[in-house]
Amino acid sequence: MQNYRHKWFVLVVLLVIAGGLGGAEPVKPIYVLPATGSINPGLADFVVEGIRAAEKGKAGALVMQLDTPGGLESSMRVIGQAIVNAKVPVIVYVSPKGARAASAGVLITMAAHVAAMAPGTNIGAAHPVGVGGAKIDKVMSDKLVNDMVAHGRALALERGRNADWVEKAIRKSVSIDAAEALRLRVIDVIAEDLGELLQKVNNLEVKVGGKKVVLKTLGVPVKEIAEGWRTKILKHIADPNVAFILMLLGMAGIYFELAHPGVVLPGVIGALCLLLAFFAFQTLPINFIGLLLILLAFIFFILEFKVASYGLLSLAGVIALFLGSMMLFRGDETGMDIAWTVLIPAVLTISLFFIGVAGLVFRSHLRRAITGSAGLVGEKGVAYTALTPEGQVFVHGEYWRARSEEPIAAGEAVEVVQVEDLKLLVRKVRGG
Repeated sequence: MQNYRHKWFVLVVLLVIAGGLGGAEPVKPIYVLPATGSINPGLADFVVEGIRAAEKGKAGALVMQLDTPGGLESSMRVIGQAIVNAKVPVIVYVSPKGARAASAGVLITMAAHVAAMAPGTNIGAAHPVGVGGAKIDKVMSDKLVNDMVAHGRALALERGRNADWVEKAIRKSVSIDAAEALRLRVIDVIAEDLGELLQKVNNLEVKVGGKKVVLKTLGVPVKEIAEGWRTKILKHIADPNVAFILMLLGMAGIYFELAHPGVVLPGVIGALCLLLAFFAFQTLPINFIGLLLILLAFIFFILEFKVASYGLLSLAGVIALFLGSMMLFRGDETGMDIAWTVLIPAVLTISLFFIGVAGLVFRSHLRRAITGSAGLVGEKGVAYTALTPEGQVFVHGEYWRARSEEPIAAGEAVEVVQVEDLKLLVRKVRGG
């Protein structure tokens, strides 16, 4: 009887434990998404896909590690809209140390449910510029600025952040460090690394889709969302160094095709590289004077094999290419510039290529024809019959009708002076 009661007691305990386990909430992982580089269509697609993956995986939160100099306003809107409408909490974390959330990165940070920064990072300088860094007239500029201010203030107010500072960042391009951003209520948290961030935001209450959600970020698995090959290609194309090299390769391919018509492959590759470079230029702060100088250098190199300038056009082309490359990107305003370790070798290599191809073309134009009737001039042969003044000669492996202004005996060496229709004018070879 006692054993029977003991068995019932154990069974009840097991049922209680099972009931407790059944009622426990499932562990929700934290997804981490690296968002680095310029804000462009490639990065926007990656962020949107990452948010969808976090929603599908029922994540407790998505941490977007942001480091950007800015980019396209349209891509920024896509990312911001995806964050605002996300079904999981999105934490934008400007990291690691030395990273920044500049220009469009400011508004992406404002859209986050939780905005965080690492020490040694900065945020700001959100004044809009035209596509490619082009100057825009005052009326259009005011429209763009006012629209951006309204958008930024709406996001900041929605998240309970400092809307006045966001307006200054857009109108006056002000920028602040992490400590100042926390003091001014621009962000919510400062954290040294991802581990400290997850500790500090644990049990923090945020509003997601109109509902209050308490973040549970301690003791849960962390899953990183890796960039796919498509995202990597689109992002890396928008790198200033890659875009610069693509442009030079495109110019080289087109140049080679113009110098040697009919080769086809270099022209096709050149056209593809130029299209990819122009895609990248949409998101980069281009200085159009620099671009025009590079195009002028291209024209100089083409003229080199059309005009006998004795290298002056090539020299002008190298100078224009070097100056244009230095001025191509407005790095003084955005920090996005071509590295010297890329610029100098690339300019030297492409200049030598242009000059080499131009030299080959120029030499081919100067080379005497070696086929057809014109190629017979200067050739030597033997008089097959006596020329008094006409007869036959054997030249270049063939028998020709010929005439001479002086008598030539059969078997004597002759040299072709001129070709008259199908008759050769020859002379006696003297002295050997």
